[in-house]
Amino acid sequence: MASFDVIFIGGGPAGYVGAIRCAQLGLSVAVVEREGLGGTCVLWGCIPAKALLESAAIANRLGHAADFGVTVREVKTDYGVAMKRSRAVSLQNSKGVEFLFKKNKVTYIKGTAKLAGKNSVAVKTADGKDEKHDAKKAVVISTGSRVRGLSQVGLELNKTTVISSDEALILEKTPKSIVIVGAGAVGCEFADVFNAFGSQVTLVDVMPTILPLEDADSSKEVERSFKKRGITVLTNAKISNVKAAKDSVSMTIDAGGEKKDVKCDVVLVAAGRAPNVDEVGLKEAGVQLTDRGFIKIDDHMQTSAKGIFAIGDVAGPPMLAHKGEREGVVLAEYLAGKHSHGMDYGNIPNATYCHPEVASIGLTEQQCKDKKLDYKVGKFPFSANGRARTSGETEGFVKIIRDAKYGEILGAHIVGAHATELIHELVVARANEFTVDEVDLAIHAHPTLSEAVAEAALDSVGKMIHA
Repeated sequence: MASFDVIFIGGGPAGYVGAIRCAQLGLSVAVVEREGLGGTCVLWGCIPAKALLESAAIANRLGHAADFGVTVREVKTDYGVAMKRSRAVSLQNSKGVEFLFKKNKVTYIKGTAKLAGKNSVAVKTADGKDEKHDAKKAVVISTGSRVRGLSQVGLELNKTTVISSDEALILEKTPKSIVIVGAGAVGCEFADVFNAFGSQVTLVDVMPTILPLEDADSSKEVERSFKKRGITVLTNAKISNVKAAKDSVSMTIDAGGEKKDVKCDVVLVAAGRAPNVDEVGLKEAGVQLTDRGFIKIDDHMQTSAKGIFAIGDVAGPPMLAHKGEREGVVLAEYLAGKHSHGMDYGNIPNATYCHPEVASIGLTEQQCKDKKLDYKVGKFPFSANGRARTSGETEGFVKIIRDAKYGEILGAHIVGAHATELIHELVVARANEFTVDEVDLAIHAHPTLSEAVAEAALDSVGKMIHA
């Protein structure tokens, strides 16, 4: 038995960042992780998926190389090579977290953990040993989430013809045809990848639009771009008559008032994730769950059981790595008795890395209408931006929604090249309560994509220059 100030169960973005910050603040820390440090984000999500998207972007860009005066031979793609590169990048990141643990003197215990009485954790190590460790200050549950199938429509995951994003990340080659069920961030990103690598892609969602959490203008722009690239997009869709055979899947899809029978090699289910709350000993410890199955926490991320905290995906949406990371930092500072600004759940950016990229912060225009806010919209197209023209990446726009009276930035939405980088000017602006006028006061270098942000701010007050 060993004794620590804090023990984290789970070494994903929430757990490993929280652990490192605890150690930096002088607390003794252990992290129990059953797979590898970095969690879903590093091993089965953010990092490998973005590596594949980078391969997809290169393939698509090379297809237009002649427009830039560069002649290339026939562009051939090999998903297996791209997949192996993505796995190598993931491993490198995971090893990087191990290095950071050693640097900050965080104890890494490889194995599975379960709550075992007040401030105690029972561990079954990777080599089969049974251990028990005490946490003097806190046990933090940061077990993350897992992929899930759609058993209600017959799409049970079988890892061959009905797969999740986990299996998609380790395919040796792309299927000739694939139906992707779920058009959120994960679904749209894999639609982009498989399309670039030659698959016939059908993207299906029950909602009226793809990327349903984004502003309606953003969703329409991505759908238009996808259709232009030959991706079939079916929204307001219902799936029935699913039959999964050994080497194919057939189904009936009812969308837009039209029913059609569809047969494909593979179905990728990208319809959300479920929190990892099983076999952690929550019930026995008195840890309560919400109606949706997440761990219930208070403003300090403490559960219904004193001394037990929860952060990251397991503590509820938004299920984003950067949300979990910030929760880890905020909790660490609280446990160390330091002042913290706390969590601002209203200022967490969304980022989708398909092409064109999509990024947003704050309210959508529909949400402003629902709240009956008095607002103005500013919008600037990348087609009118000099830097976008030079790079040939003119799809998309910057849209800023401001309060009509004071100019407060209520929401911002970007579709286009490097949108996931550009959004952070507006994240910082909102975090510091800057108005659109103060965004305009910052001189934006020319020619840059960021000028589109400044122009959208100008447009919201009726002073746009370049469009």
